[in-house]
Amino acid sequence: MRDRPDSFDEGLLRPALRAWGVEARTLDYAPVGFGDYHWIADRRWFVTIADVRRRDVDDLALAMDTASALREEAGLGFVVAPLRTTEGATLLRLDRHRWAMSVFPFVDAASGRFGEERPAGERAAIIDLLAALHTTPPPLSTPPRPLHLAGRAGLEQALQDTRPPWSGGPYSEPARELVARHAGTLRRRLAEFDRTAAVAGEPVVTHGEPHPGNVLGAGERRWLVDWDTVGLAPPERDLWLVAEDADDLARYAAATGRTPDPRVLELYRLRWALDDVAEFVQWFRAPHGRTADAELSWTSLTGTLEALASEDRFPPLATPPDPRSERHGEEEQIP
Repeated sequence: MRDRPDSFDEGLLRPALRAWGVEARTLDYAPVGFGDYHWIADRRWFVTIADVRRRDVDDLALAMDTASALREEAGLGFVVAPLRTTEGATLLRLDRHRWAMSVFPFVDAASGRFGEERPAGERAAIIDLLAALHTTPPPLSTPPRPLHLAGRAGLEQALQDTRPPWSGGPYSEPARELVARHAGTLRRRLAEFDRTAAVAGEPVVTHGEPHPGNVLGAGERRWLVDWDTVGLAPPERDLWLVAEDADDLARYAAATGRTPDPRVLELYRLRWALDDVAEFVQWFRAPHGRTADAELSWTSLTGTLEALASEDRFPPLATPPDPRSERHGEEEQIP
């Protein structure tokens, strides 16, 4: 996040780091990512604080344990996993359990930016990492990631509440007007998602968000960071963010023996956009100020809604065939 957390006492960090055996001399805020808050300690440790009011802390603990197991037990060296405390935990609760803290090794490498284009060689390198991840047996702690919209209830409520004024902050009324203007598009895209969600295939261990912002690179080496979204899901959950052409998909198929389904790739792309809209709308219906993070969220909300309204940028998903019709056709062919 660009903005520091308003209600977090940063004085808690140094004492908390002792749970990892760390006596930090320097602690610098890192305005990166979106959702959690980060500091760099002595350029050796990367400290993350999550607001547990905005996420399921039990799910976060499972995700951190899974990332740790993928590196420590499965030997996936590209996984930047949380370090364990002296008592073996990957998370530490702070301030009456309001916050959850994790500590990672600091990797001195550059990351990309979400949405930037990657050359073919870079995509190939990431596809190779994903192939290794997807063919790794899932650790017992791996949480399931069902294909649903996390903020759907809130989004549908917002679609019903477009007449009363929204009063959370400076972006509330503009957000209400924007949602009202795009209500038809959102309802159509939600129905489209529902019609096609059943086509997803067998799950594997997925990262969840392998976009350029979550990839670190130094020379020929690549690492994946931000494992809070790790979980069991079809491989297309990761691949839609990386693969851009048939060569990318063929490379993945050759490495794993599994051919990605183009319908599921597009389904996950649609889900990402709808999840983003739901998250931003929830933000603007809640108390907020005119901050750098709020401005970024507003820009993202308007851009995502414009994309969803365009059939050129989001072609309608093909309706999957009715399995009853397929079975009927097979029966007719039996002599």
